[in-house]
Amino acid sequence: MIEILLILVFALLLLNYIYFLADIIRGLNKFSKNDPTIIPDEFITIIIPFRNESDNILLSLSSLASQNYPQEKFEVIYVNDSSTDDSYEKILNAVKPKSIKLMSLPCISIDRAFKKKAVSYGIDHSQGEIIVTSDADCIHNRDWLTNLLSGFDKQTGFISGPVSFNEKRDLFSKIQSLEFAGLVLSGAGLIGIGKPTICNGANLAFRKKVYNELHGYRDQMHLSSGEDELFMQKIATETDYTVKFCWNKGAVVLTQPNKNTHDFFQQRKRWASKGLFYKDKFLIVRLVLIYFFYLSIVVQILLSIFLSKVFIIYLMVGLILKFFLEYKIISKGIDFLFKYDLMKYFWMSELFQIFYVTISGISGLFGNFKWKERKFRR
Repeated sequence: MIEILLILVFALLLLNYIYFLADIIRGLNKFSKNDPTIIPDEFITIIIPFRNESDNILLSLSSLASQNYPQEKFEVIYVNDSSTDDSYEKILNAVKPKSIKLMSLPCISIDRAFKKKAVSYGIDHSQGEIIVTSDADCIHNRDWLTNLLSGFDKQTGFISGPVSFNEKRDLFSKIQSLEFAGLVLSGAGLIGIGKPTICNGANLAFRKKVYNELHGYRDQMHLSSGEDELFMQKIATETDYTVKFCWNKGAVVLTQPNKNTHDFFQQRKRWASKGLFYKDKFLIVRLVLIYFFYLSIVVQILLSIFLSKVFIIYLMVGLILKFFLEYKIISKGIDFLFKYDLMKYFWMSELFQIFYVTISGISGLFGNFKWKERKFRR
């Protein structure tokens, strides 16, 4: 009896996950071609919050200073978030156009939401009607800004852009590249079906008017992350503006993979920490069920070893369906987010994903984590 009940629960969790993946595939199939290239009439402000990015910040500066975009139509604001290295000095002393500005976030008494505060500070001092955010460890091709804003028409309130990892030779970086591509593609697919859920603050754009109307990040200051996803979801549910994904290879921003598994898990715990604060309760339930699906895979492995071999059959059926549908999703990123030869690491990425989601999902909600040499408590 207990076996039948468990199998029924596992089957329902699997069906929910299959439906979720099918939604993503359906959304991705709607991206057939790039938007026509247009340059918005509005002035643009690019905001780059940074903390201790000495190794990367001059590369970021160089890529933004060389944008193939009318210089009189955009500015770049770097906001220093209490760096303890020489990041600030490098930007200060670098040769740069007048359109690139440097500011420092004043000392604040909060114990979290530092990045939100830095972005907000930049917005408060910006001239742009359209705000673009990215990170100081990112590299932008010359036509990045033009391509990102190519579909930013009068009805657009928010655009999520594609992000990929710089190519590295080590195995862990390759696994991360595929796993991260899966997140980006999932976010794109969900936007494609009108259910914006996932995006990345390293590459997005929104209207400052909408930001002000929604009072910015004011209701998120108790969270260490979420300035990207929570704000996107708020625009989708509380305004008449559209949320888009920029399906344009020329809009891809390159960032750095985590150097080791410790940094990877700290990042994923930080991302998971905002999950229960989504305003859409149905979305929270759906994500919780997805987490339980991943947990059920681990449970089925243990049950197959210690209780009954019959669970192996249901485990294999679930994994085959999961791998097949996720392969279809990941393959959409070939020549868009990564090169085809990375696909040979797909199976390793899938196995790694099962265990990292199980661990980081729960620890991000109830555990502490570290980011940019700062410790955060839940």
